[in-house]
Amino acid sequence: MALRHAVLAALLDGEYSGYQLAKAFDAGVANFWHALPQQLYAELTKLEADGLVAGRQVIQETRPNKRLFHVTEEGLAELERFAATTAKPSFIRDDLLVKVQAVDRIDAAPVIEQLDARARTAAAKVEILEQLAVRLRGGRDEAEFLAHGARLGPYLTCLRGLAFERETRDWCERSAGILQARHDGHQQS
Repeated sequence: MALRHAVLAALLDGEYSGYQLAKAFDAGVANFWHALPQQLYAELTKLEADGLVAGRQVIQETRPNKRLFHVTEEGLAELERFAATTAKPSFIRDDLLVKVQAVDRIDAAPVIEQLDARARTAAAKVEILEQLAVRLRGGRDEAEFLAHGARLGPYLTCLRGLAFERETRDWCERSAGILQARHDGHQQS
């Protein structure tokens, strides 16, 4: 997947400025696609040049003018083409896992600290994603939303992000606990 497809998907909910798109990415898309604001602005420029999004200038009296972008018919067609292609399997590429792999031969203390920090980060993301899920449901319980909700895609990707972050939190906490217990056991011997 290219950043362009993630931007097009994020713009399906309406017209966004670059700033609003960055906020939308932080709120909903970041759980499956990370991009810096400057990458988003550059991608909007490319998408507009390719005719996949259209922008319009909004004149503001008390603030600088802004451009709002929306997906064009060509952009929607590009998303259709992208959706029809076979998705590549995902893979893990994580330097913390390399450290855990080597932990039997190196000092475990810094690895334990990093596992604890990663667990805290994942726990914070779980809270954010749980709040997002509630907001996306708009006051409905999950079963009702899944049966009748207007936009299932953002909700389903939120659920995937939640599952990922919960699993990351749980694995990091468990691994740190195991390594700490082993470390404490060796010091008592």
